[in-house]
Amino acid sequence: MTEQPKTSDRTYYLFALRIVGDFGASIAVPAVLAALIGNWLDEKFTTYPLFVVLCLAVAALLTAKSITKKSKKYGEEYNKLK
Repeated sequence: MTEQPKTSDRTYYLFALRIVGDFGASIAVPAVLAALIGNWLDEKFTTYPLFVVLCLAVAALLTAKSITKKSKKYGEEYNKLK
């Protein structure tokens, strides 16, 4: 019976940091862009806070879809690490 090589803790830490960075950017960037675009549209059409709320809602939906897709991908990658 042969032993499989043990994956080092460093590999798991780097993997976790990659996930944190990716998820953080996937959440923060759309939210900030949505707020900026919504604010600009509200100033242009004097409809504050209509477009800010709409843009943030769209950003939240797109972010949820993106995070779901990425979490499945990272789950498969994690299983390959073992």
